[in-house]
Amino acid sequence: MKIAFHGAARTVTGSKHLLTLTNGKKYLLDCGMFQGMGTETDTLNKTWGFDPREVDFLILSHAHIDHSGLIPKLVKDGFDGKIFSTPATKELAGLLLEDSAGIQESDVKYANKKRAVEGLPYIEPLYTKEHAWEAMGLFVTVEYERWHTIDEFVEVMYTDAGHIIGSAAVHLRIKENGKTTSLTFSGDVGRFRDVILKSPAKFPQADYILLESTYGNSLHDVHITTPDQLLQWIEKTCLQKKGKLIMPAFSVGRTQELLYALNQLELENRLPKLDYFVDSPLSIEVTELLKKYPQYFNKHIQKILQTDSDPFAFTGLKYVKTVDQSKLLNFRNEPCVIISASGMAEAGRVKHHISNNIENSRNTILLTGYCEPTSLGGRLMAGAREVGIFGVRHEVNAEIGSIRSMSAHGDYEDLSQFLASQDPREVKKLFLVHGEYDVQQQFKQRLVKKGFHDVQIPARHDEIGLG
Repeated sequence: MKIAFHGAARTVTGSKHLLTLTNGKKYLLDCGMFQGMGTETDTLNKTWGFDPREVDFLILSHAHIDHSGLIPKLVKDGFDGKIFSTPATKELAGLLLEDSAGIQESDVKYANKKRAVEGLPYIEPLYTKEHAWEAMGLFVTVEYERWHTIDEFVEVMYTDAGHIIGSAAVHLRIKENGKTTSLTFSGDVGRFRDVILKSPAKFPQADYILLESTYGNSLHDVHITTPDQLLQWIEKTCLQKKGKLIMPAFSVGRTQELLYALNQLELENRLPKLDYFVDSPLSIEVTELLKKYPQYFNKHIQKILQTDSDPFAFTGLKYVKTVDQSKLLNFRNEPCVIISASGMAEAGRVKHHISNNIENSRNTILLTGYCEPTSLGGRLMAGAREVGIFGVRHEVNAEIGSIRSMSAHGDYEDLSQFLASQDPREVKKLFLVHGEYDVQQQFKQRLVKKGFHDVQIPARHDEIGLG
């Protein structure tokens, strides 16, 4: 058998890994969309590196768009097999893929208006809502910690990865040539001190491991808590400078973590009396979905739920649903906090908020997680003094800040703890995926010192034999 790496190879987006058995059967691990890759992004999302019609099964680790976002295009291009996921991942993917399709359709509609004026041919979206709905009909759900037979050659088991609701590490038992081989794909590994979710679970010994490496060379700051950091930025921006605090935040995970931290401040009677806007219809839907799965919360949240029925709500919280309501925030002069998607500030309503507020020195853009270097968030985090947004150049007069502790990805200690259940001598090959190349090279050295003797960093479209 062999495995090919068609995404999240020496980069942190577009997760796609294709396992091919000697008999020709093909199993795709994740089908993620490339995001924030600048001018390359469109081309990367149109180029598979394999024929979707030849893929027999798709095994999904979790619902984040960089892991699930091209599933409707896979279906559009001929895939008609089963898609395996946990129940929560299926529900979440339904929301995210429909939203992604809507963005595709809206962007193309806008682009085609300009192309018509210029006499250029129309372009098509990567996929439509119809393709997303068709894809959802192919899902088969699998509970955690249970082996499920995919076909006569492969069984799958999910263990909780602690990254987002429903996220899982994927474990395969592969029968070929009279022997059984174990392969683990980590998906995205969460943190062992996550404020909301349970810690990543232990998993059976594997022969081969695909391990994410987003923060493989760094440690998260755990000395200053997220509520304390948030309070500092709110006081500085809204109370002292009388400005707006704008926080780009992913709809899944990050927004809910921010709401939980703000709720904590209120419980401690430290939350300033301001208006706090969540300007993202998708974030609102995801927050409601999260509440449906309290069994995935850690013991601390379970205890809080005994006295606080909604740990994501607090005084002053306002949800913004319509476009007109969102636009009205641009005319608001009073200090306020705006949480809006997307997390890298590459698309969505937050991009409009940044465009309208970045030149005012009273305001702050507070980045709350990883931003791909070429994304708008990444450029702001790197200290750009001028940025282009919607074709207009803007001076960066607003203060730019970041909260580094707010990552749903584990750091190198978390990743090492995730691997603690493994005997390194029994792992034939460990592949680092979902990380920047320089980070992966540093993390590889740590893993070699821990006894993993064959650590590889595949490039995109590399195909490597197993066994």
